[in-house]
Amino acid sequence: MKLHSSKLYALRSTLYAQNGSILISLLITAAIFSIVIYSLLAVIATQFDFTFRQVAGDQAYHIAEAGINYYRWHLFQAPTDFSDGTGGPGPYEHEYRDPQGAPIGNFSLEITPPGEGSTIVTIKSTGRTLRYPTIQRSITVRLGQTSYASFAFLSNASLWLGSGMTVNGRAHTNTGIRQDGVNTSLITSAQETYVCGKETGCSPPEDKPGVWGTGVDQSLWKFPVTLIDFNAISYDFGKLKSEAQANGVYYGPSGYYGYNLIFKDNGTVDIYQVISAKREHGWAVNDGCANRRQTIQNQTLLATYSLSDAPVIFLEDFTWISGTVNGRTTVVAAKFPIQTAKTDVWITDNLKYLAKDGNHALGLIANNDIYFVRDVPDDFEVDAALLAQQGAVIRHGYLSYCGDHPSAVRNSLSIYGSLISYEKSYWNFGTEPISGFRTRTITFDPNIAINPPPYYPSFGTYDLISWTEL
Repeated sequence: MKLHSSKLYALRSTLYAQNGSILISLLITAAIFSIVIYSLLAVIATQFDFTFRQVAGDQAYHIAEAGINYYRWHLFQAPTDFSDGTGGPGPYEHEYRDPQGAPIGNFSLEITPPGEGSTIVTIKSTGRTLRYPTIQRSITVRLGQTSYASFAFLSNASLWLGSGMTVNGRAHTNTGIRQDGVNTSLITSAQETYVCGKETGCSPPEDKPGVWGTGVDQSLWKFPVTLIDFNAISYDFGKLKSEAQANGVYYGPSGYYGYNLIFKDNGTVDIYQVISAKREHGWAVNDGCANRRQTIQNQTLLATYSLSDAPVIFLEDFTWISGTVNGRTTVVAAKFPIQTAKTDVWITDNLKYLAKDGNHALGLIANNDIYFVRDVPDDFEVDAALLAQQGAVIRHGYLSYCGDHPSAVRNSLSIYGSLISYEKSYWNFGTEPISGFRTRTITFDPNIAINPPPYYPSFGTYDLISWTEL
């Protein structure tokens, strides 16, 4: 009996030991399974969170983009409001809703208004969702109004682009264009037809299409197109004078014959008072053969200015100008009252940028005419946005019966920038020519279309200059 009991006890012990081992194995297996499951769940949860955050980041970007679009719309409605209609400083907060009207996020706007004489506004929009407010995306854009310098040639009067002339950029007139030269961009007229007179080679006058001539690429001729309002180009010279007095350089009537500006490649400009100037005979459409004061004989240096301190130079007298422009500025020649006191500018020599890289820009505005003197270099270059507000850009005719001279005919004229005039601009006489330039080239400066010289006139809505995601 005792032996039998011992065997039973041993058997029970063995079974208990085996059961304990199985239980431990089950516990270990369950623990491992739990760890794996929890790890998988953690990975899945992390992946879901990452996905949600990624989606939130994308949503934040679209919300920031909505902020940019909103303020572009706002500027279309109120072009001079840079405080989001509040009159106070930013940032300006806006709620963002889904198509069903439920709020899902918000954006804040930081707006940097244009500097003096500029139209460029900087907008930074930061977007975020309500669910993940710490996940933010920001976009910064620069916007600017298109300047009238976006045209290579713009005139309220008729134009004759003769043989030997090349226009690299858009040319437009509110009247008609005779195009016998070369154009590499649009040539447009606001008229379906116009009366062509002697000014564009028709004698007697006759009806012609808005754009006509022997030019080759007629696929770029467009007419009629929308008229350009030259009244909108009219400058507020009084305001510009005040800006020059406050932030630039201003000189009143000289007491003599005017002022001479010589730009230097070190980024400065010398301003002289012109004491005496010699007259030269030359012929013009408006007044025929006349003795015109154009060659400086005596002058006195008044001052030298850095262009960084002279974004606008306002001169209430006749002005001569030449040199190398290193910087950005606008020169204005105008007397008061503007409508009756005609003020002209004479370009006496090459007027060039230090480099054509966008860092240098000159606006040259006369409330009447801009003239090229008789004795310009044989290869004559003008780098500027020229604006003859009530007049034209002209080189007079030095003809056999009026001021005949060996310098009457020059080899080439190159204008880099733009030419804007109210009346018909001209510089050639005769087919050869007998006075003028054998070849003429006007090339649009793409750098000044949106970023023109300081205080240069602009129009239209704000266009995108740059878009940067931060």
